[in-house]
Amino acid sequence: MAQRRPFTPNFKTPQSDLCKEELNKVGSNMIRGNVRQEFHDESRADLSWETEALAKSHGIYLEFNRAKTGTEKDWMYLIRISIPGGGPLNRHQWNLIDDLSEKYTKDPDGVASIRLTTRQNIQFHWVSKKGVIDIVKTIAETGYNSLNGCGDNTRNVMACPLSRFSDVFNGNAWAHKAGTYFQLPVEPFIEVWAIDPKNIRKPEESFQYSPQLLNRKFKIGFSAVHRNAQTGQLYNENCVEVLTNDMGVAPVIRDNKISGYQIYIGGGQGERNGKPAMACLAQPVAIVDEARLLKVMDALVHIHEEWGDRQNRQWARIKYLVKSKGIPWFREQLKEHLGWMPDAPDATYDVGPRDLHFGWTLQPSNGLWSYGAFIETGRIQDESPNGKLKSMMRAMVNKYPVDVLITPNQDALFTNIPEAAKHDFENDLRSFGWGKRNGQPYSKLRTLSGACVGRDTCRLTYTDSERFIPKLIDELDKLGWGDMTESIGVTGCERQCFRPSTKTIGFVGSGMDRYQMRLMGSEDARFQGGPIIGSDDQMYLRMITPYSVVVVFDNLFNHYKANARAGESLGTFNRRVGMDYLIKMYKDDPATSELMAKTYPTDCVID
Repeated sequence: MAQRRPFTPNFKTPQSDLCKEELNKVGSNMIRGNVRQEFHDESRADLSWETEALAKSHGIYLEFNRAKTGTEKDWMYLIRISIPGGGPLNRHQWNLIDDLSEKYTKDPDGVASIRLTTRQNIQFHWVSKKGVIDIVKTIAETGYNSLNGCGDNTRNVMACPLSRFSDVFNGNAWAHKAGTYFQLPVEPFIEVWAIDPKNIRKPEESFQYSPQLLNRKFKIGFSAVHRNAQTGQLYNENCVEVLTNDMGVAPVIRDNKISGYQIYIGGGQGERNGKPAMACLAQPVAIVDEARLLKVMDALVHIHEEWGDRQNRQWARIKYLVKSKGIPWFREQLKEHLGWMPDAPDATYDVGPRDLHFGWTLQPSNGLWSYGAFIETGRIQDESPNGKLKSMMRAMVNKYPVDVLITPNQDALFTNIPEAAKHDFENDLRSFGWGKRNGQPYSKLRTLSGACVGRDTCRLTYTDSERFIPKLIDELDKLGWGDMTESIGVTGCERQCFRPSTKTIGFVGSGMDRYQMRLMGSEDARFQGGPIIGSDDQMYLRMITPYSVVVVFDNLFNHYKANARAGESLGTFNRRVGMDYLIKMYKDDPATSELMAKTYPTDCVID
């Protein structure tokens, strides 16, 4: 399909064309601005626009209770803690996080919670302005902090949590290394929050941010290599969904050893309603050895910083630079920055399927065990149909010699469990009600699926996601689909924080109690899905109700069950039969034909 509306980014933007966000950064004295003064100002609960924008680089979002109506907003804050590679978090750190959540994160019903995210962060919701200072200062004194949690800089660097114990490639260590290197300068952060400098280590070498920082957020991820315990063969594993990042790094296996590292650029799932936009997977740009990996990563971020659009924020991500300039152009830019040309990439290389690391896994580096525990939608709280998860987490870290890591699927990984403790450990988990929802064991479909936070704690979202998907799976379980080895992703808006378009079936909030269906992804996250657009250039199923979501699922699952080839997954089936076939299927079925009568323009889609 052709581009439907003008896509005209202003690359290498002249100073005269800078948008207001860029001008605000230029005048901020490197994210200082009036952040300190306004957070100490108790006369107002919110912030000025200028300070709100800068606070994001400190890991803070200004929010308000979306469920409360009226002209007066109930202002609150979201604080995001950067945790490279998902951890590890030791007993002291987890207890401190739990204490802070009890003190500051109680929702209107008085329930405190900790939210794990798909970028392996921890989020605090429902925080008052007064609580922000204490949380930021206290967390910064534990070895982690909220710097780079949001804003126009690199975000939390991701890696497979189990790679920490690999005898082949420790991606977790690389996430910490890259996270430290690309961290914003610590001096403004220390000044603004009056943090003792001895508690934040200044890196020996680091990325040199310009006064304007980056053009937009920049996400980095490292995929994994594991060894088959029976055969000794190495294999790639992609729990981080590395190709959805602005820049991804995948170890390349040749002759059963790592021969280099393939760097990918230009991934990203976020879109913008009303603007031509796209979700896409990253493309390979180079293969390098480990000694030169960080230098090439540095050059690629600098190329984006120099060339990325600073006038039109909807086109400021590196994926639009890749779309317009192409990989050969990037390689020439790399040569200019580095003084040498990296090896050509291998476009056919497979980064592997995603493994969510549930249950028991032997840690190769030390012979101890890890246990991956599904946390529905990443929400850790006690008053829940899923059991007393908050009490469970605290009890487990205090009873056993474990560390906690956060997975890219917003679940919890307990590590360093001795063989002799395995039986008691799993029994203790279940004693808190873990493993069941409303007394029923988790289905396969539930554990492979998830959602972003959605309403009522995100200003960007249109509708429920975290509160919607558990009920959706309840209905699908009742219909007999719980044993499906497929994934469902739901987000409350087109930013797609849970990456629904890479799942077998995705739903993206398009209005209050309205969702757009996405297809052509897969449970293994190897494929990029998108909206339902036929060869007639019409978009379908863009504004369907929660009830209709169940109907279109049931229709598709039944059709797949009746027509799939032996061993064929639903994602593979969808891609084989094609979008026009699926559109006709929905049009011909009386249960969904009325939903297909309404079509939508595709002028905001970039192919």
